Amino acid sequence: MPSAFQKIAIVGSGAIGLYYGAKLAFAGADVRFLMRGDLAAVRARGSIRLQGEGTTVELRPAAVFGTPDEIGPVDLVIVTLKTTANGEFPRLLPPLLGPRTAILTLQNGLGSDEHLAALFGAERVMGGLAFIATNRTGPGEVVCFHPGSVTLGEFGRPPAGRTRALAALFEAAGVKTSVVENLFAARWRKLVWNIPFNGLAVVHRCATDRLCVDPALAAEVRALMREVQAAAGRLGFAIPDEFLRQQYDVTPPMGAYRPSSLVDFLAGREVEVEAIWGEPLRRARAAGAEAPRLEKLYGELKGLAAQRGA
Repeated sequence: MPSAFQKIAIVGSGAIGLYYGAKLAFAGADVRFLMRGDLAAVRARGSIRLQGEGTTVELRPAAVFGTPDEIGPVDLVIVTLKTTANGEFPRLLPPLLGPRTAILTLQNGLGSDEHLAALFGAERVMGGLAFIATNRTGPGEVVCFHPGSVTLGEFGRPPAGRTRALAALFEAAGVKTSVVENLFAARWRKLVWNIPFNGLAVVHRCATDRLCVDPALAAEVRALMREVQAAAGRLGFAIPDEFLRQQYDVTPPMGAYRPSSLVDFLAGREVEVEAIWGEPLRRARAAGAEAPRLEKLYGELKGLAAQRGA
């Protein structure tokens, strides 16, 4: 276990935070989970449960806390909150930060890296992308449909020694991990899947299997992927056609997988409309890229959010 990351705080104990936090704890890290609604139930049971590939494993005891002050300063903060909760950063993160604490955001979409850097210093911020299919099924319980991989990078600079140390930590936990030279290029690659599959799943109230089987929806998925590819290219981030094919082809084997945005929508929670669709659209426009399908999808998602809030 790399000594630089002995003590880790998970801020956002949903599916992603629970999964990676538990995996790191199984590998020997001192992982502390910040919880709110699930706190009492997980404390009563005493464990976090991961289910996948026909097995169920439990992290017992699970170190769960109700406030960041109870956790105290750590070596690494892993932020897995929904981006709709980013306004809570000034309250949640300061008690966790020591002089050399690093912050890794595994959040979706665009904008969180810049937000964290503005609040706590660019030198602290690392970014990551979780290519994974998981759902939270109950308090402290996660099912994994596809373990995928994690991609890590530094905010506004090339990878450093700590980047590779963190990658080694994830690898030791059994998580396939890669390190990239350019974090923002990697974020646009993640949007190749997130924009069409998360967005269309919400608009059509369906799991990913229908999006792949229905010819019209499958064509729309591919067209949205190409728009993301074109926008990224305008920004200087080339995404090859083969990557688009891989991102599509990995989806049908997931079966009736409900992306996180659909899970949030059906549960009545706020969907990450701005981070996943709004901000990429604004950056595409600023770069001179035409994205009519993304614009339409963004409008539909905003409309659904407005109807719910009315």
